[in-house]
Amino acid sequence: MAELFSRLLLATEHTEFDTGAETVAMDLAQRCQLPLATVLPLVSNPEYEALAPQLAARAEHDAATKIAQLRAQADAVGVTIALRVRRGEEPYCEIVQEAREQGSDLIIIRRRGKRSFLANLLVGEMVSKVVAHAPCHVLIVPREGCMWRRRVLAAVEPTAQGRQVVATAAAVAAECGLPLHLVCVVASEEERQPAQAFINGMQDQARLAGVVAQGEVRTGKPFTEILASVTSSGSDLIVMGSRGDSRIGRALVGGVAQKVMGLSEHPVLVLHFK
Repeated sequence: MAELFSRLLLATEHTEFDTGAETVAMDLAQRCQLPLATVLPLVSNPEYEALAPQLAARAEHDAATKIAQLRAQADAVGVTIALRVRRGEEPYCEIVQEAREQGSDLIIIRRRGKRSFLANLLVGEMVSKVVAHAPCHVLIVPREGCMWRRRVLAAVEPTAQGRQVVATAAAVAAECGLPLHLVCVVASEEERQPAQAFINGMQDQARLAGVVAQGEVRTGKPFTEILASVTSSGSDLIVMGSRGDSRIGRALVGGVAQKVMGLSEHPVLVLHFK
C-alpha cells in the first residue's frame, strides 16, 4: 500500500472511540514504513478563551497529555509520528485543512464519538463532515476495528467510477496478499444482466493483476445487500466510492454510504476521485 498511500493522516481526539483508528493507522504506517502525520483537533475560539480561560487551560493540558500518550504508542511500535494540535470552532474543518496542507492521500478516522446521533446511524456528525469534505480518501474505523486480514470487498456500480473502485480495491488486496470480492446491487432483475457483465469484466481485470477475485450481483436495498455480502464472503475491509453520476452512485453519497459506515463491524474505505 506504500504506492497507493504515501501520506497518511490520523485524525484523533484520543478518546475511547479513537482506539480502532489509532491502531489501524499505526499498523498501516508500520507495514508501509511511512511516517504518520497526526492531527488532534481542539475546539477553541477567542470568545471561548476570553470567557472561560480555566477551561481553555484545561483543554491545553489534556491535549499535551494526549500527545505524550500518542508518542509513546508510536514509539512502542517503531512508527515515526508527527503530531499537531489544531484549534478551531469546527473540528472537521481543521482535519480537512490539515489534510490539504499535508497533501495527504488517506485520512484515518474513527467512526463515531459522544456527539453522534441516531439519525446518522452511529456515524458521528464530525466524521460525516470529514468524509463529505475530505480532499482525499478516508478510512473510517469502528472502535473495535483492526487491520484487514481475510478479504477485501468492493461495493461497485457499472460506471467509470466503479472501475476506479475496483482498481483501488484490487491494489489494496494485492498489497496485502488477500482475495477480492466484488458486489453490485441492482434495484430489479432487469438490471442484473448488464451488472453481471460488468462484474465479470472486473473480475478478469483483477485476476490479470494477480488478485484472486470473485463477484456477485444482488437485488434489493443497497446497504442491506452490501452488508450481507460482507458477512457471506468473510470480508473485513469494505471499499466503496463517495460519489457518482448514476442513480446508485448518487445514493452512495448519502444514504447508502452513511448506513454502511454506521453499521459495518469492519473498516470502510471511502474513495474520493477527482
